[in-house]
Amino acid sequence: MNDLTPQVERKTRVSVCMATYKGEQFVVEQLESILAQLGADDEVIVVDDASPDRTASVVASINDPRVRLVRAVDNKGYVRTFEHAVGLSRGDYIFLSDQDDVWIPGRVEEMLKALSSHMVVASNFDMHGSAPRPWIPRLRASDSARHLANIFGILVGYRAYYGCGMAFRRDALAYFTPVPAYVPESHDLWLAICGNVAGSIAHLDEATIYRRIHDENQTPAGFRSLPKIIAARVMMVRLIVEALSRRRRLAKA
Repeated sequence: MNDLTPQVERKTRVSVCMATYKGEQFVVEQLESILAQLGADDEVIVVDDASPDRTASVVASINDPRVRLVRAVDNKGYVRTFEHAVGLSRGDYIFLSDQDDVWIPGRVEEMLKALSSHMVVASNFDMHGSAPRPWIPRLRASDSARHLANIFGILVGYRAYYGCGMAFRRDALAYFTPVPAYVPESHDLWLAICGNVAGSIAHLDEATIYRRIHDENQTPAGFRSLPKIIAARVMMVRLIVEALSRRRRLAKA
């Protein structure tokens, strides 16, 4: 090959989108578990949400060209940070990833199989170490096509859609982005609503990650106050209406 040989741009298959904040303790172990499953042309986009610790420096020290680090100047919260990472992605398949879990070997290929026929895939998780699992029931593959029941489960709060266990095809971006401005949390439930409203979501019976619970988790833990529960349910209703609106718009396009 010489300088006159046409360069063929390789296509990115998988983009892993990670939002980091105060994650220096576990992010290397997580990234290693991810990179072990990716191809040479895949990518991991890490957007650091203005961490006050060494998180960005730790990520920058990883010597792998597939890792793309973006340092945010201002802290915007994990929903906007994930949205930023997704907006930078180039892959046909977009995986969401927390900064502190561990991917189980085979996760990528198992989820890609589901994405060959569905717009969104959601898997289960097991707990890292001996931590107790949250009470919320596991997802069941047999419920994948029960879209109304799944949406009701989101409203009630018993469908275990966690972003760390989810991925979607690039054609789902028209549903997912922009994430409505009134969403300060639960981007994963928004993605699940989009997949169910579109009638194209797959549940995996298998766990594909080991989830780690610790003091710096960004996802709220434990039970919430009644006002917060009501506010969250109102937001979910708004998101269902928004997803239906986007489906109608896309059908006309």
